[in-house]
Amino acid sequence: MQTIFGTDGIRGIFDEEITYSLAYKVGFALGSNLDNNNPILIGRDTRISGDILLHAITKGINASGKEFINLGICPTPAIPFLIQQENFSSGIMISASHNPPEYNGIKIFDHNGQKITKNFENKIQKFIEKSNQNTTVATKDISLTTNKELMDIYIKSLIQSMGEENLSGMKIILDTCYGSATTCAKKIFQSLGADVRVINNSKNGLKINMNCGSTNLEPLKKALRENPADMGFSFDGDADRVIGLDSKGNVLDGDHMLFLWGRELMGQKTLTNNLLISTQMANLGFEKAWNEIGGILYRTDVGDKYVYEAIKEKRAVLGGEQSGHILSKINNFSGDGILTALQISKYCKKKNITLNDWLNSSFEPFSQKLTNINLNFNMKKINPETKILIYQIIENFHKTYSDNCRIYIRPSGTEPLMRILVEAKNKKKVDSLSREITNKLFLEINKIIN
Repeated sequence: MQTIFGTDGIRGIFDEEITYSLAYKVGFALGSNLDNNNPILIGRDTRISGDILLHAITKGINASGKEFINLGICPTPAIPFLIQQENFSSGIMISASHNPPEYNGIKIFDHNGQKITKNFENKIQKFIEKSNQNTTVATKDISLTTNKELMDIYIKSLIQSMGEENLSGMKIILDTCYGSATTCAKKIFQSLGADVRVINNSKNGLKINMNCGSTNLEPLKKALRENPADMGFSFDGDADRVIGLDSKGNVLDGDHMLFLWGRELMGQKTLTNNLLISTQMANLGFEKAWNEIGGILYRTDVGDKYVYEAIKEKRAVLGGEQSGHILSKINNFSGDGILTALQISKYCKKKNITLNDWLNSSFEPFSQKLTNINLNFNMKKINPETKILIYQIIENFHKTYSDNCRIYIRPSGTEPLMRILVEAKNKKKVDSLSREITNKLFLEINKIIN
């Protein structure tokens, strides 16, 4: 059996990679491998398949002899927060994050509210492999009543994260992406005094992430043009990441958030060793500017779990990804798009500065181009020898161009794509190199596969 885990839990197209049967087995395996008998907390985003997978997972948990509590539709970060707050044994979020509606996924958290380790992933994988022959889906009906009180505790924690600050006098537009943020983002910002307008705010699993949200900023830009505001924030499907726009439509991505937020913490002398943690996708302009003001940027592989591991190892207090997935000490390093948006808004209010002016004081990014090659195979399913050959080709490209600019190539952890990042000061150079590398890489991979 090929590994079911990717860079962020289990993910794939519903009824192909992610099936009812697999979800049942994951629930059964998780429940069977927990020493703690406290209930398992479960939430999901708005995808239609989420309800089906919820039924499957809860039946599996029930068959293992463990109990669960259903949080219903919620942001992913609500799960780790409530695990810690209410002492749950574990947690599951049913979501494919920023992926299209046909995808879904299963993210598993441990009793500390952290994503499970590679060792525990292997434990679940082996358990499923062993029980594959004799696991039958239980038919007993299970109550899936939603616990609304727990969601209120999470909402209250976000409001309290602002301390004495409020957002009165600020006009803010939110794109909740037809996803998890529809449950609470508007309520939270309004309760803090902001004048809020929300777009794409219905719980619509057929539209989640479709031409909206953090991966498509056009609806938010249009909303800012038609109804001018101080700033706007666009969340992804499960609200664990966010991208901002200033009043003129300039983009505040995760790199800018880390730079600006990090600079504030540096000034307060609360940033351990002036260190920020980010990934290989972080802009080179960000790194150079951060170094120039006395900071250190440590890069990890792509994925918030790698950022988290580095944060703990190096005792950092802030890290994240260019995609807007920010991990801070405030909530024990659980990426939370709503929390991040609140903190950015709070700093603007506290400093009495517009987001446009604050963003203008950030770094000058190098030109970047991210190109995807569609693969007609799944990297997780090819044989080890072929995989080694593909990684050797990638490494050769890294070496060939490293003197002139930064090249970073990686297979997507969630889709059948090869991602190619080319970065340099000169945009023409970026465009030409990107075309050259994409074409060569496509031909060389096809030679190996065919």
